[in-house]
Amino acid sequence: MVAAKHYAYRVVWSEEDQEFIGLCAEFPSLSHLDENQVSALQGIVALVADVVSDMEDSGETPPKPIADRHYSGRFQVRTTPELHRRLAIRAAEANVSLNRMVNDQLGKG
Repeated sequence: MVAAKHYAYRVVWSEEDQEFIGLCAEFPSLSHLDENQVSALQGIVALVADVVSDMEDSGETPPKPIADRHYSGRFQVRTTPELHRRLAIRAAEANVSLNRMVNDQLGKG
């Protein structure tokens, strides 16, 4: 049984709808609109809980919450040789490893 409260939620303002939208990273097709931020969050959490319950009742496996997944701290990125060269030059000029430079840049995002 997956705990719906372990999923990654966020609330953003929708200029188009003029309301807050509650979102869940593990269920990108779901959302909940509300005039109030807290209610938007409560709404998406309740919606996800219902969907998870329905999935489990029908024998489907809901996605594992991001918070409950194990991460090694390693991932591989493919890029063009030209970008790889430019990044290597920037790292060398900064006197840091390419890995350190890319990691620092990703951390800023």
